[in-house]
Amino acid sequence: MDYGNMLGESFAYAKEGVVDKMNKWIMLIIATIILAIPLMGYIMQIYRGTKPAPEVGDWGKLFIDGIMLAIVAFIYMIPLFILQFLMMGSAMAGAMSGNPSAAMAGFAGAGILALVYFIVAIVIGLIVPIAMIRFARSGSIGEAFNFSAILAHIGKIGWIGYIIAMIIVAIVLGIPLAILWFILIALAIALALVIPMLGILIAVIVFLAVIPLLAVFQARYLTQIYDSVAA
Repeated sequence: MDYGNMLGESFAYAKEGVVDKMNKWIMLIIATIILAIPLMGYIMQIYRGTKPAPEVGDWGKLFIDGIMLAIVAFIYMIPLFILQFLMMGSAMAGAMSGNPSAAMAGFAGAGILALVYFIVAIVIGLIVPIAMIRFARSGSIGEAFNFSAILAHIGKIGWIGYIIAMIIVAIVLGIPLAILWFILIALAIALALVIPMLGILIAVIVFLAVIPLLAVFQARYLTQIYDSVAA
């Protein structure tokens, strides 16, 4: 798997499809403001292999596709929600018990659940991209949970190569976002001393502008991973 080529192609895809087309970028920012639902519908088009980046149109379809993709994502998040609830319950039960031994047991249970949460989050993080692309291309929610087919496809890609590819995109997206977040927080604090809320407003505007660009980049990168082998 040529990671460098995939990153370069994804960057060019996002640049040509978003940065070089201001009207489309503005439309995607609007799609992000509307709870990001239309943006998710737009991402579905990229998952289907559309190249170059599709135009922003047919908002009704974007909403429907976005809602369906959000439903798939929510279902995958349910195990994490349950584990979060159990962690908080265990910790709170221990803290409120008034018994040192029970408190230790409660916090120990919360720690074990936190470890399980971490493992489950990684597994879901690896499965979801392939699941979403399968859903986008088949139009069937069932295919988003066809675990045997999902695991088989990852197996064709190669688990090690796939994991490396996911780590690379996490780093490529995570580091710039962390730096941008730090800069914007500092800017917001500095401007707040002069003009209250101005810094926060600027930070929100910048993030709204960046999110569509990163989303398109990531979607194209994940699509290339999926298409690196026959479905």
